[in-house]
Amino acid sequence: MKRIGIDVGGTNTDAVLLEGERILRSIKTATTADVTSGIKAALNHILEGRDGKGAGVAAIMIGTTHFTNAVIERRGLSRVAVIRIGLPAAHSIVPMQAWPEDLRVAVEGPVFLIRGGHEFDGRKIVEFDREHMRKIAQEIRDSGVGAAAITAVFSPLTAACEEEAAAILADVAPDVTVTLSSELGRIGLIERENATILNSALHALARQTVAAFEAAIADSGLTAPLYLTQNDGTVMQAAHAARYPVLCFASGPTNSMRGARMLSGLDEAIVLDVGGTTTDAGMLVGGFPREANSRVDIGGVATFFRMPDVIAVALGGGTIIDPETRKIGPTSVGYRISEKALVRGGDTLTLTDIAVRIGRMAFGNADLVADVSDELAAHVEAWIRSRLADLVDRMKTSAADIPVIAVGGGAALVPDSLPGVARIIKVEHAGVANAIGAAMAQVSGECDQVFYGVSREEAINEAREIADARAATAGANPESIELLDVEDVPLSYIPGNPLRVRVKVVGDLALSGSRV
Repeated sequence: MKRIGIDVGGTNTDAVLLEGERILRSIKTATTADVTSGIKAALNHILEGRDGKGAGVAAIMIGTTHFTNAVIERRGLSRVAVIRIGLPAAHSIVPMQAWPEDLRVAVEGPVFLIRGGHEFDGRKIVEFDREHMRKIAQEIRDSGVGAAAITAVFSPLTAACEEEAAAILADVAPDVTVTLSSELGRIGLIERENATILNSALHALARQTVAAFEAAIADSGLTAPLYLTQNDGTVMQAAHAARYPVLCFASGPTNSMRGARMLSGLDEAIVLDVGGTTTDAGMLVGGFPREANSRVDIGGVATFFRMPDVIAVALGGGTIIDPETRKIGPTSVGYRISEKALVRGGDTLTLTDIAVRIGRMAFGNADLVADVSDELAAHVEAWIRSRLADLVDRMKTSAADIPVIAVGGGAALVPDSLPGVARIIKVEHAGVANAIGAAMAQVSGECDQVFYGVSREEAINEAREIADARAATAGANPESIELLDVEDVPLSYIPGNPLRVRVKVVGDLALSGSRV
């Protein structure tokens, strides 16, 4: 089965054509301002000269920074009507109170607090106020806001209030798109509400982006289905991504980690993804990125959202060096490396120039950096070693030596040894590991809920069933779904022995029963 993987980064758009785990063709091309023309160029290259062009291509996977950048840059966002169900219990902190002011101004629509919601054990706080909800729906319809976010207290356990509110809104204002917080499914009211609001704010952009991707694919003569990569190293159907764009946040580093796993064959390792501006460090656990356990900020907004545990430092191929002061970074020439680096006839000394100078990289004309002193080259090399050693140390959870896989366009910057590292692995095709990770991705499903009044075994089994169903809905072949991770935490000092269970499963795409 052939697959195409594409990763759209801020500097480059990378694409690969895979057959199983065999790389048939790859390309690294500059990301374009409109993004889609860069995708077309990449597709045309990897399909060039192939009989029937896209014949035999079963799926196309795209990883994009579009949605993350939209939040960070405060662009392309829609105003959102916010409905919180939980009065009289959940009113001390109003929605979006801790958001950055500029983002709040861009996103905030009418905000409503309404009676209803449930306790952690499923008991109603109070009866859901249906009459008030119908008045709210009429107000939202008349406001002209096109998106709504509905959050209820403990809705990952009992979503009845959210579903009833959504049904009333759909009846009164059918053109308003809705996100239910229970569909994103993590415990923690404020953080879950934040993720829900961001998701609704991105709905219009997500529809436009997915449509543009589909148009670029169609223009290239391909008819294979489109999938977008998620931030857990798996993919979802394009229609699913249009409904839940927040699941694409931070998918770039996870693509690189999954690609590193395929290229190296290692399930347990630290991955250093060296780009043009930064180096992202992540940890492979069981072949998938380790998830962050702490609060994650997206554009200044707090979420308890599933995100890879990634640390980024300003170290990349385009990082600028001042030869007079010997100051290194944090600024970078980024996508202009081919015109600004000394080895390409430019006027800026970069880490790429030093890598060429010390014989670690073949790029441009090495004669153009022959005048760089040995002392300066040694100083920069020591700085790189120190920064990467510190980065690796921050990712480790024990003192034991661990292998490190170097990927990305600047992988050659990574030295052949680092303290605390068992070995440095530099793989073929490291520069397009992100696109490889996209192409080989599976489909995931997750459940994170509190269970009350059932045994541990029953709670885990029920969570597994929910996770399996979500994976199948997202496009997984039900027969291929396997358990990836399970954890359960008793909630102490609460009557009834409640148990919080998180289950994650993965499976192959439903379009093929073969494993990749």
